[in-house]
Amino acid sequence: MLPLHLPQLALFALLASFAVHAATNSAPTLDREFRATWVATVYNIDWPSKAGVDPDAQRAELRNLFQVAQDTGLNAIIFQIRPAADALYESAYEPWSPHLTGKMDLDPGYDPLSFAIEEAHFRGMELHAWFNPFRAQTNIKKERSANHIANTRADWVKQYGNYLWLDPGNPEVRDYTIKIMLDVVKRYDIDGVHIDDYFYPYPYPSNEDSLPFPDDDTFQRFGRGKKDTWRRSNVNRFVETLYKRIKKEKPWVKFGISPFGIWRPGTPKGTEAGLDAYNLLYADARKWLHKGWIDYMMPQLYWSIDSEGQSFPRLLDWWFSENKKNRHLWPGIATDRVGDQRPPSEMTKQIDLIRKIGKGYPGHAHWSADSVVNNQKGVQTLLKKKTYTTPAIIPPSKWLGSKAPAKPTLLLSPQGDRLSIRLAPQENIRFWLLQTKTEKGWKSQLLDGTQDSFEIDPVDAIAVSALGYTGQLSKKAEYQFD
Repeated sequence: MLPLHLPQLALFALLASFAVHAATNSAPTLDREFRATWVATVYNIDWPSKAGVDPDAQRAELRNLFQVAQDTGLNAIIFQIRPAADALYESAYEPWSPHLTGKMDLDPGYDPLSFAIEEAHFRGMELHAWFNPFRAQTNIKKERSANHIANTRADWVKQYGNYLWLDPGNPEVRDYTIKIMLDVVKRYDIDGVHIDDYFYPYPYPSNEDSLPFPDDDTFQRFGRGKKDTWRRSNVNRFVETLYKRIKKEKPWVKFGISPFGIWRPGTPKGTEAGLDAYNLLYADARKWLHKGWIDYMMPQLYWSIDSEGQSFPRLLDWWFSENKKNRHLWPGIATDRVGDQRPPSEMTKQIDLIRKIGKGYPGHAHWSADSVVNNQKGVQTLLKKKTYTTPAIIPPSKWLGSKAPAKPTLLLSPQGDRLSIRLAPQENIRFWLLQTKTEKGWKSQLLDGTQDSFEIDPVDAIAVSALGYTGQLSKKAEYQFD
C-alpha cells in the first residue's frame, strides 16, 4: 500500500470535521445477491464433524467453515439450530441437541447459536436460524431426555416409521412450535428464520405401500371436510401465523422457506416427480408465494440443467412466474451432487441461469456447506474463479422497510503508522461497508455494525456506507487522500 505520513493523517482528522467532498474516483457500487449455504447439524452432516467433539474443537471447526464460506464469496449462513425438538442454543423449553455432545440435554459448555451469530456478523455474513418445525426425533431407538417433548407431551407426538413427529393438526402443537421459534427471534440477533421441506412427513416406506400418517384422532377432534384439505390448511395456518408473529416481534427479520422443488407433478407441463408435495407433505408453496407469507422462497431445485423430467431452467422459470408479490426467489442448488456425473461447471451454469432468468435481486443457496468447504471435485475453486469474482451485498427487502440509514459520520485519526476510523453509532445497522483504494484498486468488505471503530493500513481513499437491517444502503462518506 502507498505510505501515508503522520502529518497528513493529522490533517485528515481535521478535515473530517468539515464538509465532505466527493472523491474524484468514487468507490464502486457492489452487486446485490444472496449467496448462502446450508449448515446442517442433523446427523452431523456439516457440523460438528461428530458428536462429542471437544467444545474448543467445535468452535474451531465452525470458525473455519465460516471463513471458507466468506473466502469463497458467500454472504449468508443458514444454520440448523433445531433438528428435531432439540436445541443448538440455550433453551428453556427443549433439550440440548445430541448432535453436539452425543447425549441429549448434555450442556456443551457454550451457546453454539450465539457463537455462530458472532462469527458470521464478524465476517459480514447474515445468519439465518433454521428450524425443523414438526420433526420430534429422527430415530425412536435413541435415548431421549426426560424433558423431551415426547415425554412431557406424549399426546402431541405420533410415531411414523422410525420417526417421532409433532402432529401439525393439533393447534397446541402449532402454537408451541411458533413459541419455540419466536423465543429465538426475541433473544438472538438473527437475520432470518428458515424452515425447509418437512411439514407432514415424507411417506414411509417411500413407495406406493407407504403408511398413512396416524392422525385419525386429531382429525376427529379438530378436523372438518376432507382430511387432505384440512392437513393443508393446518400447514397454511402455521406459515401465515408464524410470518405475522415474526413481523410483530422484529419486522426486519426475514422469513424463508425451502420447499420441495416441484410444487406438483406435471407443473410446469412435462415435469415428472415421484412425490406430490402438495398432496403428501401438504405444502402449498405456491399459495405462500401468492399471499406474500414469506420474505424469500428457496425451492430445492436439485436437478441438472439437462434433466428431461425435472428441467432446472423450466422449473426456475415457473417459480419466478408464480412470484406474484415480488418476494425474493432464491433457489437451493445441489452442490453436494457434484461428481463424475455432474461436473462443478453445472453449479456455475445454474447460478448464471438464476441471474439471467431471475427478476429483481438474484440469490441462491448451496446444499450443503460440506461440499463447498471441502472443495468437492474443485467446485469451490471454480466458484471463486468464475462466479464470485466480486463481492456482493445482501439484497434489500423493501417491503420490510425502505428507509435508508443516514450517511455515516466518521472521525479519522493517526494510530501509529495506521489510520484509525471511528463511526458515530446508528440504530438498526447490520453492517458497515468499508471500501478502500490503493494502487491495486478498490477493495470492499462488510464489518459488523456493532463495531464503532477499526484501524486500516494507509490508503489513497476510503468510502464508508451503512447497511440497514432490511438491506437498505446509505449514501457513502468518501475521503480521498492525495
